[in-house]
Amino acid sequence: MNNSQQRGTRAAPAARGTERSQARRAELITIGRTLFADTSYDALSMDDIARHAGVAKGLIYYYFKNKRGYYLAIVQDSVAELVVRAASTHDLPPAERVHHTIDGYLRYAQHHQAAYRAIVTGGVGFDAEVLAIRAEVREQLLLAIARGAWGRADIPLIARTALIGWLSSVEGVTLDWLDHQGLERDMVRSLLVRGLGDTLRTIEDYEPAFPAPPPLR
Repeated sequence: MNNSQQRGTRAAPAARGTERSQARRAELITIGRTLFADTSYDALSMDDIARHAGVAKGLIYYYFKNKRGYYLAIVQDSVAELVVRAASTHDLPPAERVHHTIDGYLRYAQHHQAAYRAIVTGGVGFDAEVLAIRAEVREQLLLAIARGAWGRADIPLIARTALIGWLSSVEGVTLDWLDHQGLERDMVRSLLVRGLGDTLRTIEDYEPAFPAPPPLR
């Protein structure tokens, strides 16, 4: 057996070990998303997490170092899902794309309330890393809207500012909706879609080169 064959033989078990390790880590994140879905960060101890996950506490420390690291990994995984939902509508007509994106956003917030609150409010004591994750979510959603409305991502500052204002209102409305649950999701979506239409028309007033699409209903 030559040296390259020996290296290949040694690499195979290592690769399988890496795959198993990644799968185990992903499994723990999935469990954590369920645990934190409706439970605050402070309400769960590492002992609670390990017991619910059916693993030794040391395994969680091994993969995530501490509870905060575990929580951040869960939030990042949740953000990835939220961004994928927003970006998965590129083949739809513009109006349908907007409805689909906002409905997916609201569905995510409704079914992952603790993670959503962490993302939009700064998480654990206004944690800088969670705030950075929130900023990335906003950027991804802003790009999805810009591409949907104008087919481009390079937009003028006034358009960006107006859309960030709309996204801030989306976060506020969604948090209030989660707190009170007085309106059907379809009604909340309709309000947000109309608000976006108003924002796009305002942008057109200032930047005629970025016309608003047909009215969103």
